[in-house]
Amino acid sequence: MTAPVVLGIETSCDETGVGIVRGGELLADALASSVEEQARFGGVVPEVASRAHLEAMVPTVTRALDEAGLRLADVDAIAVTAGPGLAGALLVGVAAAKAYALSAGKPIYGVNHLAAHVAVDRLANGDLPEECVALLVSGGHSSLLLVRGLVDNLTPLGATVDDAAGEAFDKVARVLGLPFPGGPHIDRAARDGDAGAIDFPRGVVRDAPYSFTFSGLKTAVARWIEAKQRAGEQVPVADVAASFQEAVADVLTARAVAACKAHDVGTLVIGGGVAANSRLRAMAADRCEAAGIALRTPPPKLCTDNGAMVAALGALLVERGVEPSQLDFPADSAMALI
Repeated sequence: MTAPVVLGIETSCDETGVGIVRGGELLADALASSVEEQARFGGVVPEVASRAHLEAMVPTVTRALDEAGLRLADVDAIAVTAGPGLAGALLVGVAAAKAYALSAGKPIYGVNHLAAHVAVDRLANGDLPEECVALLVSGGHSSLLLVRGLVDNLTPLGATVDDAAGEAFDKVARVLGLPFPGGPHIDRAARDGDAGAIDFPRGVVRDAPYSFTFSGLKTAVARWIEAKQRAGEQVPVADVAASFQEAVADVLTARAVAACKAHDVGTLVIGGGVAANSRLRAMAADRCEAAGIALRTPPPKLCTDNGAMVAALGALLVERGVEPSQLDFPADSAMALI
């Protein structure tokens, strides 16, 4: 069987992503972001995101096809993020994918956003092992998954119970006076700071060893800054950024490695927008090496939301002979993994 060519559409949040893959080979990865529009509000506004997807959809699909040197007729299937995500944003992507599939007579697959974040690693590092643990960290999700089959056997081990890691980055950046989105700006500021300067707390979720809580950490940072300001002292932005980033990376990597050991899994895959963070990647590499665990991380460009990850998962579904979705499948903002 020749490798299937799949076009993937991703609109779960504020980025319109269209990717095209041939099996495990990336042919095109086009992206349109509304982050500059969202920055005016200090965060993602669902209505703004939905309107931006409407405006960007056709040009982004056209750009991806041009980049791949293909026509829509050359594509074997279309995949689209059906959830989880912002309801209005998902609806734009799902409606567009259905229109393209129906007009071109192509099968369509409504896929899970989290599973797609795992699948994209295939494009960078080759086929996934039979079994792995996936740590997914982004603005909306902080999750640990046991993957024994990306198509049909994913088990949630833990998730955030309040603020996701990326959301905490955005909120801490705001109190530090750094721009939105906060992740890249905190990462840059932290390079000049001392990660051990401030001992910020590492949140624990009682009776849930693989879950995460960052609300207390975010509050601790805000109170520390307020105390400095009340005392008339200058806030050491670089030290705060480095110490906060260290706390987040410590919690994420410690629990990910612990999950690998507990389930006797030899590979950890990290994905999601926060997986682009330099300290998280470095700490994960050190801890995995010490524990004898293989670490797989896609390049930063493939960590953030993109159409390539959706196409990668769609290609796996086609290769495994999974039946396409019915054309009336819904967009599901709270979509479960399986």
